[in-house]
Amino acid sequence: MTHFFQFEADFVNSLRCIPMQVRFKLDTCGIKLKLIQWHNFNQQERQALVEMPCTTPAEIQAYREFLRHLVEKHTGMAATDLAIEPHPPWMSPKVIPDSVQDKAQELGITLLPEQWFNLSVLQRFVLIKLSRPSHENKNFLPALQEFGLVENLPQQKA
Repeated sequence: MTHFFQFEADFVNSLRCIPMQVRFKLDTCGIKLKLIQWHNFNQQERQALVEMPCTTPAEIQAYREFLRHLVEKHTGMAATDLAIEPHPPWMSPKVIPDSVQDKAQELGITLLPEQWFNLSVLQRFVLIKLSRPSHENKNFLPALQEFGLVENLPQQKA
């Protein structure tokens, strides 16, 4: 199933950025993909990476092989492996990661355990990724709003 978030609306038609659902698949299949590599792919290849399933062991392996092929085809280099977390925090509906709670608290928001529990795995993944210090987090608040965790508040200036 293809799912884009509202906070991704400014780039999903062109797929100029890597959508969260593809980032989720990258973490699932254990391949690191840089934006510059993504830009080397044509529109059909990007769309294929969006649409390809990556859930079962066979699908994960097929996705990994397809992605490795694309990276090598377009860059002449092997794709970089990414460690696959055996128990990723987005799979745990009972524990809100500190990074997410800390980022929410920076905005004056406290997330409740039942709110975290009611999120989908992909939504939890998104919040974790958007709360990391190394990530541009301008979409953290819009994601919280989109997921119904806070009321739509005026956007803060960066």
